Amino acid sequence: MNRYARQIALSQVGPSGQARLRDAHVLVAGAGGLGMPVLQYLVGAGVGTITLIDGDCVAITNLHRQPLYRMSDVGRPKVDAAAQAMKALNPEVTLHAICEWLTPQNAPLLVAQADLIIDCADTFAASFTLSDAAHPLGKPLISASALGLSGYVGGFCGPAPSLRAVFPDLPSSAATCETAGVLGPVVAIIGATQAQMALAVLLEFSPSPLGQMMIVDTANWRMSGFRFDGAPEPASPAPFIAQSQIRPEDFVIDLRTEAALPFSAAALHLSSRSLHDLELPTPDTRIVLACRTGLRAHHAAADLRKRWAGDIALLAVTEI
Repeated sequence: MNRYARQIALSQVGPSGQARLRDAHVLVAGAGGLGMPVLQYLVGAGVGTITLIDGDCVAITNLHRQPLYRMSDVGRPKVDAAAQAMKALNPEVTLHAICEWLTPQNAPLLVAQADLIIDCADTFAASFTLSDAAHPLGKPLISASALGLSGYVGGFCGPAPSLRAVFPDLPSSAATCETAGVLGPVVAIIGATQAQMALAVLLEFSPSPLGQMMIVDTANWRMSGFRFDGAPEPASPAPFIAQSQIRPEDFVIDLRTEAALPFSAAALHLSSRSLHDLELPTPDTRIVLACRTGLRAHHAAADLRKRWAGDIALLAVTEI
């Protein structure tokens, strides 16, 4: 137990808490800038089993904010490089590496097998997919996002409201690290806070981080936060689906105006504005709205709800 002596010395941990960490199974979605500190601190703390899913490979543009990786890892699957580094850090931890993108098809089983879920994917579609899978099962979700010089971390689901309850309204467009940039230490701060929240949940700290939002603004050297325990759940949110979950009878619309062709020969290729003049199917047909990130599809679904009563599903084409 020498490895964990300094944390066992805490009254909130002790031998029983360390045993809880050893017996825990955590799902980490994303092996990028947020996932790096999450993995290092959970593995260092002795969390017994970690499932890591990410379909990306290491790129040289990742290294400024993902210092776990080395130049020799460029081109290698992130999960493989991360698993090797974590085994060297703590061989007592079992890490299952899955080199796939998280999708609405594989998320439910992965979430069901874990005690706690950590969203390090930092994408709109992945975050909502994890929340949709975790909330009905009562599984806690630690979700975060970092961009530019700021970010947030929150404890969702379990006994707390879902991510959809806290973010019922979304911006019309969303920047990414590629378009807006990000500094490495900002991502590290957010990811380390995710790890702290995860350990607090596993160790049953009081007050719980579930239902708590923390906002980090390094541009103004400010941190803030609020509780959202009473946030109401949306009545009928449009779920995300994977491309393989499209049914032959679905009415599929590809909203990606930046793409020359629809992702599927069976899909209509329309802009969001064109939906206002579209003759809609009967309400017993499901409409599937697809775009690159899911954001345009989300807003289009909100508009359709005002004049159509059938089922609507969302598809993020980049997640396929």
